[in-house]
Amino acid sequence: MELYLNATSPYARLVRIVLMEKGLADAVTLKWCDPWADDADLLKANPAGRIPALVTEEGTTLSESLLIAVYLDSVSPDKPMIPQDSLGDVLHLAGLGQNLMDAAFTTVIARKHYGKEIDESELGQRRSRAIQRLLKQLSSEFGEKQQQASNINLGEIAIAVALDYLAFRLPEVSWKEEYPQLQAWHEGVIARESFQETAFV
Repeated sequence: MELYLNATSPYARLVRIVLMEKGLADAVTLKWCDPWADDADLLKANPAGRIPALVTEEGTTLSESLLIAVYLDSVSPDKPMIPQDSLGDVLHLAGLGQNLMDAAFTTVIARKHYGKEIDESELGQRRSRAIQRLLKQLSSEFGEKQQQASNINLGEIAIAVALDYLAFRLPEVSWKEEYPQLQAWHEGVIARESFQETAFV
């Protein structure tokens, strides 16, 4: 398999973490690329020019990080990322993580192309409100939770990556100071080897 990615995409990082947690990292060749440069190989694999894009052994290209994660979970039954006995809960958490990731990522891209003043636009303010609501929701759900040392699921991965991306790209949000219990949960997750090896740089 081949995975098109870059080092700062939270979506690509999610997929890399799933690969490592499931012991599939050696089965995938990483194809580092710049999705903003209309990389020819990436466009051949995914005409949308977006990462991550996974080319399977059969030559099928999969896009969208959560869909790729679902596929990878089906490739190997070991360490299920989407346990069937808690399917609803895991997908609920994955949705929260995806939404936080989207709001943060879109904010970063909008600033890149239009300057920080774009934050004052109607869409910019809507993204900011969404980030705050999501952080409050996550704090209420994870405030008393301790991360299990051995197990992790797709929802927890998505949330931890989104929080890490927020700290990496939008440090002014200061979610760690405002939600110390959420930070404590997050610290437990990012201590895992899969998070350490894929840290944003």
